[in-house]
Amino acid sequence: MMKKTLGFLGAGNMAAALVKGLLHSKLVPPAGIIVSDVKAERLASLHQTHGIRTTSDNHELVRTSDVVVLAVKPQVIDKVLEAVGKDIRPDQLVVSVAAGVPVSAIENRLPDGTRVVRSMPNTPATALAGATAIAPGTHATDEDLAVARAIFEAVGRVVTLDETLLDAVTGLSGSGPAYVMLMIEALADGGVKVGLHRDTALLLAAQTVFGSAKLLLETGEHPGRLKDMVTSPGGTAIAGLHTLESGGLRRTLIDAVEAATMRAQALGEQMAKKMAEKK
Repeated sequence: MMKKTLGFLGAGNMAAALVKGLLHSKLVPPAGIIVSDVKAERLASLHQTHGIRTTSDNHELVRTSDVVVLAVKPQVIDKVLEAVGKDIRPDQLVVSVAAGVPVSAIENRLPDGTRVVRSMPNTPATALAGATAIAPGTHATDEDLAVARAIFEAVGRVVTLDETLLDAVTGLSGSGPAYVMLMIEALADGGVKVGLHRDTALLLAAQTVFGSAKLLLETGEHPGRLKDMVTSPGGTAIAGLHTLESGGLRRTLIDAVEAATMRAQALGEQMAKKMAEKK
């Protein structure tokens, strides 16, 4: 069990997912979590569901936390950090889940020497099946990375990378659930076209994607080898694969990841420019 108090600035979906995961894994007890937000109904819901502490006072949250998790929207993080930045102590760790906000921009709004870890989680964290990348800031230690890793492992799998690669993570796993949902919807549409009821087709499509991913992760096999296990000579799978290759599915997915990565880079540059001047 982690003997630290975790404070979440913001009570949105990602904060709620992390709270759920931390409690489910018993990494932190309810008394070790405090969440702040401007929406009283959101705080009431989290308190009723999980028994955690809540407050509408960001200053109180920072004062009582060992780890401060920045879980506010990127559009308001500048304002939030400007308000509470001076409350951050040298002994605290700051973990950011704000998409597209560079470490340098966060550090510019906090006292010199503040230890920051930036993360890029994704929405399946809500189902405790997330994929998260973490990157250390200028002053973050190995112990800080271990704390951040433990937090996000409570909701899925974690990789540690250099911050320069987080835009690529955004393009792949950050945006990836949208691509996969589109594929599931399309597979279900195909099922409906060949005679399946909509609900049945959607269930089969979703379970097939889930099971295939689970098979890959548990066996560690290359996806090409697992694909070949399903593909019999002259059979149904090779006929379908031929159609997918003819339609350019592989290239389209690669292009999608690249396009999303480039957009993430552009948004990050805009945010860095906005927060460039230290106050």
